[in-house]
Amino acid sequence: MGLEEAMVAKRTRSGGRDARQRGRSGPQAPAYITRNIPPYEMMSEAGLVALENEADRILQEVGFEIRGDDVALELFRKAGADVKGQRIIFPHGLVRSIIQATTPREFTQYARNPARNVVIGGNNTVFSPAYGSPFVTDIDKGRRYGTIEDFQNFIKLAYSTPYLHHSGGTVCEPVDLPVNKRHLEMVYSHIKYSDKAFMGSVTTAPRAAESIELCQVLFGADYVDQHCVILGNVNVNSPLVLDGEASRVIRTYAAANQAAVCVPFILSGAMGPVTTAGALAQCFAEAMVCVALTQLERPGAPAILGNFLSSMSLKTGAPTFGTPEPALGYFAIGQLARRLGVPLRCGGNLCASKIPDAQAAYESANSMWPAFLCGANFILHAAGWAEGALSMSYEKFIMDTEQCGAFHVIGGGLPTDENALAHDAFLEVEPGKHFLGSAHTMKNYETAFYDFETSDNNSFEQWQDEGSLDIQVRANRKWKRVLADYVPPALDEAKDEELRAVIEAKKAAVPDAWY
Repeated sequence: MGLEEAMVAKRTRSGGRDARQRGRSGPQAPAYITRNIPPYEMMSEAGLVALENEADRILQEVGFEIRGDDVALELFRKAGADVKGQRIIFPHGLVRSIIQATTPREFTQYARNPARNVVIGGNNTVFSPAYGSPFVTDIDKGRRYGTIEDFQNFIKLAYSTPYLHHSGGTVCEPVDLPVNKRHLEMVYSHIKYSDKAFMGSVTTAPRAAESIELCQVLFGADYVDQHCVILGNVNVNSPLVLDGEASRVIRTYAAANQAAVCVPFILSGAMGPVTTAGALAQCFAEAMVCVALTQLERPGAPAILGNFLSSMSLKTGAPTFGTPEPALGYFAIGQLARRLGVPLRCGGNLCASKIPDAQAAYESANSMWPAFLCGANFILHAAGWAEGALSMSYEKFIMDTEQCGAFHVIGGGLPTDENALAHDAFLEVEPGKHFLGSAHTMKNYETAFYDFETSDNNSFEQWQDEGSLDIQVRANRKWKRVLADYVPPALDEAKDEELRAVIEAKKAAVPDAWY
């Protein structure tokens, strides 16, 4: 069976339920955003050079450690670095030269539905759900550990909205499954319940390899060798350390021609300097080393340079979000990534709030706007993030996806064609009259303005008559409605059976491990 036959498109059904579902899904959106607005250029040439030089000075004068991966150390030694035990000292500019020699400026991640393929890099932006939370929360059951049912629910919600382009990865941790086997069911769930692109396991190199193996079953081994079909999001052990397991995961994805997303996680004042410029230089240096490792493992392999630079409360040590300093860091890293010539990953709707309240709204907005305007190509945590990544919120997921829809409009820029300029409307409507009934308004009324479905714009009296519902309740009703109306994309039965056979064999081969 060929790829086109195996990668079937979303199944459609006739009847009232599907008509309702199509009506509720709102306007269709492209598979990813191609921005028609320029990124914000905050830093001067002198400032950018200063940051680049400081990153190189850190790598040259302090160095970077890879602990427990002799293969990676040897790759850097052969490339010209000075390796002393686990410490790597890089001559000025070496890391940059490795990256710029072969790293793609943009690449396509292929989905099992070709209409869902995403292009990462250039002037494109891809939105992906939040990642990594051990807990989930909603206003009915409160905060609790995530399960595989929750995991699959969020995949279905992400699939059902046109405003998330990616199925994500560990959208929540399914703690009801054994630690050493849950990655198999997680990758399978992405394949089964969505036809969008997705991420794989990064907890160990063998689990990363098994994630890729499932993709080889789905797409074919030769196809996977030549096409990126899965991403692996790997964090640095900041400051200036990459543990051997993370290093092997990066190499595993790169060796298979799959994209490693290389992300330092720095809380300024703890894992990096308290000053934003110093922490940013460190973040840039760490991410560059990891991207360079992908190219030493397999020149030309796709890779994404990541940035997760956050502030923290110096009174309590708790991470904080939506503060101005990380926003400035986003604007700078956007310019640095473009100068380096690699795709950029940033965070999205980040907040420390435990519930989808005003704090969650303003912190998320203060995080998402800079990520989008800096030109980030892959925005992880675009929907659902709560409690500083400890919880995945069902209600906030809905609220965030509606914000993502608004960014589609912003990214499209301001049209100035004949219809947009509306000269015919001026000719039709006399001075002092209104445009409500004009032909131009009637022609454009369904698409003129973006609609936030869970917002309430009615009068106080109407809102009161309808139950005085706040946005959390409206979002709660929406995610339940979306799940009730969910129709899975068709998956070739033979492929499904082959995937299940591989998964069951791997699960049967080892005993369950819960830590």
